Amino acid sequence: MPDEKWIRETVRLALEARERGDEPFGALLVKDDAAILTARNAINTDRDVTQHAELRLISKGSRQLDPAVMAAATLYTSTEPCAMCAGAIYWSGISRMVFGVAATTLEERTSGSGLHQPSRQVLGSASRSIDVVGPVLETDAWSAHDGYW
Repeated sequence: MPDEKWIRETVRLALEARERGDEPFGALLVKDDAAILTARNAINTDRDVTQHAELRLISKGSRQLDPAVMAAATLYTSTEPCAMCAGAIYWSGISRMVFGVAATTLEERTSGSGLHQPSRQVLGSASRSIDVVGPVLETDAWSAHDGYW
């Protein structure tokens, strides 16, 4: 399945983020079965709490890609996006998002240390529909988090 292939790639990006001293999150944008942009979490290395992988990806995409390309692409992310990132996904025009680890799983396994509102709740209140798929390969995707928190 193509979704599984790309979730594995987001896990690789999350592991890279972790190796660099950042939280283990990775994201990529795919169009026509090709990754066109990638991003890793950089909140520690950039000393900026807004540098989530999804937000960094959308920021790059907004500057580099035509809005029609963004709308036709799928955003893949190693872990379900937070409320901030879900909002950015909506405003970017992206119409499909696939995640590995569910926000509820992250909350359970990290003792609730964060803002873990499922993205379906955030995006479900939007005026435009976004196809949200996940969790996909959740056990594999969790490997980037294992032992981190």
